[in-house]
Amino acid sequence: MDTSYHSLKSLFAQLGLENSDEHISQFIDCNKLQSHILIKDAPFWNEGQKNFIEESLNEDADWSEVIDELDALLR
Repeated sequence: MDTSYHSLKSLFAQLGLENSDEHISQFIDCNKLQSHILIKDAPFWNEGQKNFIEESLNEDADWSEVIDELDALLR
């Protein structure tokens, strides 16, 4: 089990996205979610990203907390 701390920067890197503070802020500003859309169903994820998010949340993996943080930021 991976017990390392996961930050937004590490989540963006895991998802294959640019993970500088500037890129993260830009991503959040450009990709808002309506309240009825689950983060895993966001239209801006590719299939691999969607699967990673869905599996992490379903398994309540170490990544879940930071995925929840990103979800809140996208609202």
